Amino acid sequence: MIKVHVNRLNNGTIHSFKMTGHAYYDDPGKDIVCAGASASSIGAVNALEELIGVIPIIEMGDKGYLYVELPADLSTDQYEKAQLLLEGMLVTLKSIERDYGQYIRIYDKRS
Repeated sequence: MIKVHVNRLNNGTIHSFKMTGHAYYDDPGKDIVCAGASASSIGAVNALEELIGVIPIIEMGDKGYLYVELPADLSTDQYEKAQLLLEGMLVTLKSIERDYGQYIRIYDKRS
């Protein structure tokens, strides 16, 4: 199962997220749950970099591990735009969870 942990600050904004595991919905290369989750998260990271010039702190590892954290030195404008991109990613991941809940679980204190 893919697990997504969203870490929010006291004001409700997303500070970081961590994804771990594999969906095992289908064989590697055919796993639409894994592909959707990967595309959503990597797409959000790419958008942070390409659209608003934010270089997040990223850790990647084995077994589907991805950790992404916003840097502390963002302008107010960058921070607000980053939040929109990350919340958009979360909407996509929650849509996947709604249809394939036995393969992906999102842990977000706001849910």
